[in-house]
Amino acid sequence: MQAFLIDNYLILKAFHIIMVIAWMAGMMYLPRLFVYHHQAAPGSDAAQFFVMMERRLLKGIMTPSMVIVWLLAILMLVANPAIASTGWFLVKLGCVIGVTAVHGFYAAARKKFEAGEKPRSERFWRILNEGPFILMIVAVVMAVVEPF
Repeated sequence: MQAFLIDNYLILKAFHIIMVIAWMAGMMYLPRLFVYHHQAAPGSDAAQFFVMMERRLLKGIMTPSMVIVWLLAILMLVANPAIASTGWFLVKLGCVIGVTAVHGFYAAARKKFEAGEKPRSERFWRILNEGPFILMIVAVVMAVVEPF
């Protein structure tokens, strides 16, 4: 199996990057939906519309993309286990774990919004919107530059 993965490593890497893009698009859009949802009157048609959009984004795009990102990463590690001991990879892995934790936080917040609650403030969601983006920048720089 390792030989097959090595032979197809660049294909795995390409699809890994594609799935990261899809995941990150959702990670940056969902908190923006939370801001708009915050502004909607509780129980209004707009609030119900945001519930639907948030659910579809999280369950239809973000979570499947995240799962595929992790699966492809594991396959790439099976193909090239030596990278697991490099410094740049460990920093990148920490960033990806951080983005995954934020994803879980978003999923919990989405359930609260669906239940009619308004967790946190609009300002909180505007600020948190930048967190995954910063982690992604660090992860990409680590993967491309491999500084250590």
